[in-house]
Amino acid sequence: MTSPLSCLSPLDGRYSEKCDALRKYFSEEALIHYRVFVEIEWLLFLTKRKDVPECRPLTKSEEKSVKKIHDEFSEKDALRVKEIEKKTNHDVKAVEYFLKERFSGTSLEDISEWLHFSLTSEDVNNLSYSLMLKDSCEECLLGEIEKIEKILFERSREWKGVPMLARTHGQPASPTTMGKAWLNFASRIRRQREGMDGLEFLGKLNGATGNFNAHIAAYPRVHWLEVSRLFVEKLGLVWQPVTDQIEPHDFIAELCHSFSRVGTILIDFSRDVWGYVSLGYFRQKVKKGEVGSSTMPHKVNPIDFENAEGNLGIANTLFHFFSEKLPVSRWQRDLTDSTVLRNLGVAFGHFLLALRSLEKGIEKLELNPAKLETDLLENYEVLSEAVQTVLRKNGVENAYEKLKELTRGKRLTKEGYESFVSSLGIPAPEKKRLLSLTPEKYTGLAEKIVDEFSR
Repeated sequence: MTSPLSCLSPLDGRYSEKCDALRKYFSEEALIHYRVFVEIEWLLFLTKRKDVPECRPLTKSEEKSVKKIHDEFSEKDALRVKEIEKKTNHDVKAVEYFLKERFSGTSLEDISEWLHFSLTSEDVNNLSYSLMLKDSCEECLLGEIEKIEKILFERSREWKGVPMLARTHGQPASPTTMGKAWLNFASRIRRQREGMDGLEFLGKLNGATGNFNAHIAAYPRVHWLEVSRLFVEKLGLVWQPVTDQIEPHDFIAELCHSFSRVGTILIDFSRDVWGYVSLGYFRQKVKKGEVGSSTMPHKVNPIDFENAEGNLGIANTLFHFFSEKLPVSRWQRDLTDSTVLRNLGVAFGHFLLALRSLEKGIEKLELNPAKLETDLLENYEVLSEAVQTVLRKNGVENAYEKLKELTRGKRLTKEGYESFVSSLGIPAPEKKRLLSLTPEKYTGLAEKIVDEFSR
């Protein structure tokens, strides 16, 4: 067996354990297993069709034996398929021959020619990949996204009342709260995830160029469109009736676009948190024995957020490539999609790895209230927005310009702020309210927004 140290991909080497959850969907063994499942399900489906009488019904014992091939499919079985493929140089035909081997010498031998009946390889492949994507999303990936979403919402509620200096364009701006900053990302992720709940996983079964040519040649009176629909829907997929040889992969492009949008949001989040760590708004928990820098002993680097950003970048690049390439096929079919589809797991592997890094990084974060407070108190000029707005309300001319002259590009101290407000010719209640204002208190409805929209 290949050592993790000699793997070409870090997903199978350095990060192997973190990606284990996806092997049951995207590995070569998994693909073979899905193909075996589709071939078996099609055979069983035909044996129950009265309009295909030559494909005899199975006994309960025989049906159980056929299903057992799939249910107990092992690495040894997958290796046998690969051995057959060395001779056939055709991966789907190798699955058919493997199943015929299993039927040989049993009561099923007389129906072995009904394996792969009237199918093109792409009937098997498109259904296998659709099931692969559907299962991986429903059983793993969407749950991982929801887990990150839940963590973000939890932190937004925890820190909803913690004032923080906002930094539009990287410069001090009207304060917000740390919780509101996290709510922004949580809400964006939730919207994307909820949109993904409506994604359709399509499948087709209609022969070599999508016209049921062979099916009609064998059984001209069978309603093959209805047969195809019933079978595809039986697998839990959405029937795709109009195709050439291949299902056109538009739904895979849609799926990849959805994941790339989540990835983009999380890249944005990773960079923001990295920046907050850099500013000292967060400390990171230190784990005994770990090293931050090979030469600077004091370093505790935000490596988890950097790791997440890097892996999301790889995943998004692949998602974008899949979205652009897979829906394009010369004439009725070319083989360029075949090798590309085999890399779907690479994109989702990097995506999952990023989510795991974010979970780990968030868990290390400890809020540093003292630093947040210091930044706020050193930037009283952010209250100029409040002052000029109140001046406008009270009919003071050139209110904005007055505050611009006082504060633009300058630091304003607490004393300077209070002196300026005290000199204003506005009603006493307005002046009193402005004098009571501090950067820490100038967070608007941030806390209320978290309460309202983090449920």
